[in-house]
Amino acid sequence: MNTTDTPHAIETLLEWRGTWLAARLAIVLVYLVSAAGHLAGFEAAVAEQAAFGMPAPAVMAGLTVAVELVGSLMVLTGRLVWLGAGMLGGFTALGAVIAHPFWTLQSNARFDAMATFLEHAGLIGGLILVALVAERARRQETRHGR
Repeated sequence: MNTTDTPHAIETLLEWRGTWLAARLAIVLVYLVSAAGHLAGFEAAVAEQAAFGMPAPAVMAGLTVAVELVGSLMVLTGRLVWLGAGMLGGFTALGAVIAHPFWTLQSNARFDAMATFLEHAGLIGGLILVALVAERARRQETRHGR
């Protein structure tokens, strides 16, 4: 019996196991595509790091790919989701500050950079929610002896 204001069809969709996987895939898809692009064009990834003034651009490009892949796989597999989401969230926060410093720009460039910066903030919020849901589910399974 539905004791909430949530329609039964929505409740069923939210309780379906596939929804949880789809949500995790949606939140990490941008990182997986980015990692694939960086691997396919590693020289361009190194040049991008150099353009941002990063030290040892080849190492930073390699670390970027590693964080994007490892963090995404942790979230997708449900193993150490808090760590994978934390890795991706920290990476995203650093990237937003380094690549989209809207506070240093003027006019339309400022607005565009601020919009991208705020999109990154939203992505970080989504990663926090993924970690919270995973932790809650883990605690519930532990409590019920599963």
